[in-house]
Amino acid sequence: MDGPKSYLGWKVDYTAPVGEPAFAGPDSISWQVFKNPVALAVGGVCAVLLEFADARIRSGVWDHSVFKTDPIGRSKRTGTAAMVGVYGPQAAARRVIQGVTNMHARVKGKTPTGEAYQALDVELLDWVSATASYGFLMGYHRFIRPLSDADQNRFFAEGETVAGLYGVQTKIRSLADFDTMMRKLLPRFEPHPINTEFLDIMRSGRAAPGVPKGLQSSLVNAAVEILPPEVRTKLALGPEYDLSPAGRFAVKTMARIAESVPDTAGPPAQACERLGLPRSFLWKSEAECARLLESARNRPLPQEASA
Repeated sequence: MDGPKSYLGWKVDYTAPVGEPAFAGPDSISWQVFKNPVALAVGGVCAVLLEFADARIRSGVWDHSVFKTDPIGRSKRTGTAAMVGVYGPQAAARRVIQGVTNMHARVKGKTPTGEAYQALDVELLDWVSATASYGFLMGYHRFIRPLSDADQNRFFAEGETVAGLYGVQTKIRSLADFDTMMRKLLPRFEPHPINTEFLDIMRSGRAAPGVPKGLQSSLVNAAVEILPPEVRTKLALGPEYDLSPAGRFAVKTMARIAESVPDTAGPPAQACERLGLPRSFLWKSEAECARLLESARNRPLPQEASA
């Protein structure tokens, strides 16, 4: 739906100011990945499972957020923060990121075993950032379109500035970097009832009203499938979470439709308009995108034309 989106009381208008760049460009891998709602749904659940594998993050989210009582609102706010970091004008993205950081500064406590945590601990910030990048990338790579190693590395590099604004110190630049960070934390990972409660919420459709329950279960199982095998074993997510052939077909069909049918009302399309491109730009062929980008570079934006 058109119009400014709200986050933490601020309005985020993806169509203005005209010409203001985002932290990633319209020719980026990030703009392709984040336009597909299937990649976001699958990748988002995968990222949360990776975060919840660590008791400090699991306790921080479960004890200090409204996810249990308002999964829809919590999911929408998380999605808005991700979208504004990719598509939003840089000034708006900085405001939102600072707001998230301010909120996280108040999140601290102890795990059930008595281990202290703070949301702004560098190790936790680094891991949360890494899990989001891994989840969204692998969701797209496995269910929408395979990406080359070079494109995967581009995707990681495109997120470095935003990661730094969140306070991330160790920025992953490849899947190998992610694997290194994961293996350092792997001994901490454990199964926990909160993990399965989270998956039950996501499977029930409470976090995505309007999506058939069967399809929601398939999206959750797809998220479990892209977990690194060692993590899935640590979390004891057994065969009940295997993606069936019918479920795989449903997820890939939904992903293919989302990849080919433009959503001209969402943030990706609005961001294209802000930069002088058609709202359907991200759904066009590579050759057509290159032509439109070249044309936009040579054409003054409205604010420049009237100067």
